[in-house]
Amino acid sequence: MLDSLKVALQFLTRIPVELPEQVSERVQGRALLWYPVVGVLYGVLLVSLGIIFNHLLPMGLSVTESFVVSGLVLLVWVLLSGALHLDGLGDSADAWLGGGNDPERTLGIMKDVHAGTGALVAVFLVLMLKLLALLHLLLNEHYIALFLAPILARSSMLLLFATTPYVRKGGLGSLFLTHCRPRELWLVVAMVVVAVILFFKLKGMVLLLSALLMFYVCRRLMLKRIGGATGDTAGALLEVMELSVLMAGVFLP
Repeated sequence: MLDSLKVALQFLTRIPVELPEQVSERVQGRALLWYPVVGVLYGVLLVSLGIIFNHLLPMGLSVTESFVVSGLVLLVWVLLSGALHLDGLGDSADAWLGGGNDPERTLGIMKDVHAGTGALVAVFLVLMLKLLALLHLLLNEHYIALFLAPILARSSMLLLFATTPYVRKGGLGSLFLTHCRPRELWLVVAMVVVAVILFFKLKGMVLLLSALLMFYVCRRLMLKRIGGATGDTAGALLEVMELSVLMAGVFLP
């Protein structure tokens, strides 16, 4: 079981993890169940950075200093993930712009290793909006959205694979569907939802609703265009889910 957590850490972060020489497909597939736990690690690290930076100066951070701090927090966020999901976002943006209404062409563009205009624009906009949201949240010492964004985004992966066909043969997505039963995925998602409501009350519910709305929109787009999900669209979903939670946090009192 702990090997599956290590696989999740290895896939979702750049934290050095020591794994056995032979890791079974079952261990790899069941790593999906640990994604919310990895999200908690992200949340704790990001909030800790924000608190540390906010208390470096006795009078708190100025707007200019907050810009720099927000950029540093975002930099750590991207480096920790290895920009893995940003790559999926870029590939998905290129595919949606260039694929028309043709599912095969859309899937083909996703496999292209070159970044097009859609990828550059999508990644830039997401990072810029994350930076601006972080600026507001850190300046006002509102940490709930920063803590929950990586948790809810990684929990959405479980919901995606529990409800959406995987359209590519082979790969990690197939292992997830083979070795994780839908009821297990639903149970973990339900535990995350209950924990968010218990610990964060109304604010947590608002952030949950923003995440669910974004999930619904993205899943609908996937089904309409390609009939399901791929690794790239899962990565894109994770990025926009993080963004939606951060943006919702900006408007919380």
